[in-house]
Amino acid sequence: MDTTDDTRQLAARLRSVAEDAAAGVGPMLRSAFRSGVRTEKKTNNHDLVTAHDRASEESIARHLFAAVPDSRILGEEGGHRGSGRIEWIVDPIDGTSNFAHGVAFFCVSIAAALDGELLAGVVYDPVAELMFSADRDGAYLNGETLRPRAHATEAQASIMTDYPSAEALRIDGRAGLDAFAELVDTYATLRRKVSAALMLAHVAAGWADVTLGLDTNPWDVAAGALIVRRAGGSYLPFGYDDGARPAHEAPCYVAIGPGGSAPTAVAVVERLVAARRRAGYTRG
Repeated sequence: MDTTDDTRQLAARLRSVAEDAAAGVGPMLRSAFRSGVRTEKKTNNHDLVTAHDRASEESIARHLFAAVPDSRILGEEGGHRGSGRIEWIVDPIDGTSNFAHGVAFFCVSIAAALDGELLAGVVYDPVAELMFSADRDGAYLNGETLRPRAHATEAQASIMTDYPSAEALRIDGRAGLDAFAELVDTYATLRRKVSAALMLAHVAAGWADVTLGLDTNPWDVAAGALIVRRAGGSYLPFGYDDGARPAHEAPCYVAIGPGGSAPTAVAVVERLVAARRRAGYTRG
């Protein structure tokens, strides 16, 4: 067995472990959803956390450490823990605001990396019970291989984004509103869904053609980025400096389904990132 085969088998195993960990918190999240979830503010009124975020991450962490002892975890709520070779990048509820407000567009996101390279990823929609995943061999939805095809022209394409957020408007000012207007005018439809991981999964499934984000974190995009790429799509990272880093660690991105083209989305992100760089903005 050569190294390629070893890596392929490892990726498939990590994908299976992540699927089990994500599915394991599904009953808790479905039970809590639309049950009067109490929230706390993290950085502002738009950045929320619930007890279910923390409980979900703890459950996932226990499962991952038990299944793969040679692990470490980067979690949105718990930060870094462990010191193993396999890095798990975990968002226990991506789209907490949706979850807390009774909007059925949130997910569990788990990615596995070795030496900075993503090997496996899972995005799990617990309400619809949709398990998006990827490993070395492909991308899958509930175990079936994904073979999407995006619209070839922007005039026919749909785009998902959570830009501009309130924070982005404070940073970009009128340029943020102009960028949003350009996207609305260019694409057949624009939807603000506010869950980067699930928006990426929908691009991978062919249910959206393009998605873009600014100022994301690795746990928001790592699994979804891999699923998009393994489905045949493109994931284009953008940063505020010239430092080399894995794509999922870049703070901004555009993702495009296979066969699609998104020059306007790319130009919008490039323009916003360039303006922020000129202004000395350094987040990420």
